[in-house]
Amino acid sequence: MPTYDYRCEANGQVYEVQHPMALSPKNWGELRAACTLAEDPSIPDDAPVTKLMSAAGVVNSRVLKNPEPPACARGNCAGNCR
Repeated sequence: MPTYDYRCEANGQVYEVQHPMALSPKNWGELRAACTLAEDPSIPDDAPVTKLMSAAGVVNSRVLKNPEPPACARGNCAGNCR
């Protein structure tokens, strides 16, 4: 699961959390619910959060020992891909 950095606008702190890529929380309550985030319980649920830009690691298939694309990229996902 990917890791993201969020700044809490209520206290200015930055928190690192893991959640699905499809999630785009707008406030602390949404973020806390999605990530079971137990950081600082004094932050109100309606406090806005800002997703911070971060660098992501990209792996080029040429550097892998098995450069063949994964099954889903070849169309062999057997209905398990999302």
